[in-house]
Amino acid sequence: MDKNTLIGMLLMGVVIFGFMWLQQPSEAELAERQRQMDSIAAAQQQQQQRDITAGAVDTLSTDEVSHLLSVLQNMPADNAAINNEGVLLLLKDGNIDGTVTVGDTTVQWSEVTAATSANPAVHNLAVQAVQRALDVYAKNGSFAASLTGTEQTVTLENDSLMIELSSKGGIISRAVLKGYKTYKSPKLVLFDKGDNDYSFTLSNNTQRFETKNFYFEPKKLNDSTVLMNLQLEGGAQWGLKYTLVPGSYMVRMEMVQSNMTRVIPLNINMVDLDWHQKISRHEFGKTFEERWSGICYKFSGKDGDVKTTSESGSDEKEITDKLKWVSAKNQFFSSVLITDSVFSTAKMTSVATEKDTPDYETYLKDINIHTLVPYSSEKPVPASFYFYLGPNRYHTLSSYDKYSPKEDLKLTRLIPLGWTLFRWINAGVIIPVFDWLGKFISNYGIIILVLTILIKMVLWPLTYKSYVSQAKMRILAPDIAAINEKYPNQEDALKKQQKTMELYRQAGASPMGGCLPMLLQMPILIAMFTFFPSCIELRGQSFLWANDLSAPDKIVEWSTNIPIISSMLGNHLSLFCLLMTGTNILYNYITSKSQTQSQSMPGMKIMLYLMPMRFFFWFNNYASGLSYYYFIALLITIAQTYISRMFVTEDKVRATIAANSAKPKKKSKWMQRLEEAQKMQQQQQRQQQSRAGNKRRR
Repeated sequence: MDKNTLIGMLLMGVVIFGFMWLQQPSEAELAERQRQMDSIAAAQQQQQQRDITAGAVDTLSTDEVSHLLSVLQNMPADNAAINNEGVLLLLKDGNIDGTVTVGDTTVQWSEVTAATSANPAVHNLAVQAVQRALDVYAKNGSFAASLTGTEQTVTLENDSLMIELSSKGGIISRAVLKGYKTYKSPKLVLFDKGDNDYSFTLSNNTQRFETKNFYFEPKKLNDSTVLMNLQLEGGAQWGLKYTLVPGSYMVRMEMVQSNMTRVIPLNINMVDLDWHQKISRHEFGKTFEERWSGICYKFSGKDGDVKTTSESGSDEKEITDKLKWVSAKNQFFSSVLITDSVFSTAKMTSVATEKDTPDYETYLKDINIHTLVPYSSEKPVPASFYFYLGPNRYHTLSSYDKYSPKEDLKLTRLIPLGWTLFRWINAGVIIPVFDWLGKFISNYGIIILVLTILIKMVLWPLTYKSYVSQAKMRILAPDIAAINEKYPNQEDALKKQQKTMELYRQAGASPMGGCLPMLLQMPILIAMFTFFPSCIELRGQSFLWANDLSAPDKIVEWSTNIPIISSMLGNHLSLFCLLMTGTNILYNYITSKSQTQSQSMPGMKIMLYLMPMRFFFWFNNYASGLSYYYFIALLITIAQTYISRMFVTEDKVRATIAANSAKPKKKSKWMQRLEEAQKMQQQQQRQQQSRAGNKRRR
């Protein structure tokens, strides 16, 4: 920008501001303008008061009245009524009649359409209510006739499941699982009316229609099938057909329609699905039921993985990939919605029920799922689904893979059986053996006992080998101590290590010999840790003093909140947990007497007794069946220890060591590499010492 241009712009600014300053009104002019505005406002107020005194009120236009009449005339004859927020209008001799309720006052239709009123304020509110109702019906277009009606309930049931279908929204409003009960009721209601609702949202280019707002017409086609139907304008129909599969927990849900191209254009290829459920509490032991409740979902495809929202609290997920099924699950029961096609993207929220709220003892989580379903208005059945409403029983869930021949549904992943290795052990070994024992034994406490004995028998060779290795190490302890005394200096560490390894090799012993067999047993121990709390067969099964093997066996309870203790133990003591802890301390005492104690680790002995106490605080809230299993397993382990002592005496071990020492030893490749590494290290040390000596002589 040059100098002349800049000066020109400044001069233009001065002229503009000077003109605005000269044109501003004076104080007298401002006062006159305010006086005129006050006069106009006063005149308007006086006219409004005269109108009220004369009875003048708001009125419905001719177009609005005509539209109301058209809406009523297009409704089915037996359901011709507009019912919305106090507005109840119907046809009487071809004309509109009815009432509008405003607060505690009911206004007749003839009063609403009158030009004057004795109570203009109420009259105007009534007119506004009618206009809002008309707007609602206008937005719902062809579906408007279904906005009003009377809610009806239809029941379907088989030997396993009873469901109630509500005509309001056309949904499964209640589900009862036969043969199960809760900790406080002889009937297990998976969800009750008001706790489960779902809605499809159809749309054209200008309107959205949420099926939860409509009253469906129920038609019972046979003993197992019900059609929830909507009769729309122009001969179009849309509905949901439910079929309860005989002898199962499956409900077939099909979206059925005809002539829907008159309502929904062909360019609409998706419908929204919103599912909400408050997951109910069923178990006496709330800790695990709460921990394992939430939303579970499977990605579409043969290799689609199964994921779960956070089960320890509230969580929110946004999924952009396609899904095969979504579910609301708790510890032992689930509601699963399986699509025949895919769910395209999903947004999920799971909100934990907060303490000190009225719902805390009744509900576990409040879940919401929003997803999209492929749709076409020209197909008679544009979408179809299965609802699984049943128990998390392994064989029951695995039997339903037949409902999806193209991919494995992996419904058994609803059961928390641990990570891949532990799940494989449970699914491939523990569950088949457990079910096989159940064919011959009716008491589950006895089944756990027999199962524990079988597991300990299978693991006995590892346990025995571990004990023999510990015995060898105990006998070699004096020799190892002698080597340590012979080579006390740090520069002799390599020589000391060589002598120690040579002693182990000659005796056929290994410091890892006792740990490795125990390590190989850990996967089974951890698998059992996940199996018992998720085993629905134990639910409600009593044994000795335990009323429910899937819940804590409380022998002492208190209501007072004890700081720290209550947060760790809860408000009770479990007897099987106490027995397990006492047995664990006894077992550690016995094993400590037979093992060498390192002087460099004096705290190890204390840890042997602190760990069982830690387990006590941990397991006090766990399933009593799990504590019972560990209690029996520890007793058997103690018995095996004493049996091992009978066969593994010190004389026999010394004889074995002597025999091993007399045998020519072939060095393993690993030992050869170790010795080569040690020789190289010795050579480097000698070179370093030689260089250090040369420096001192200089």
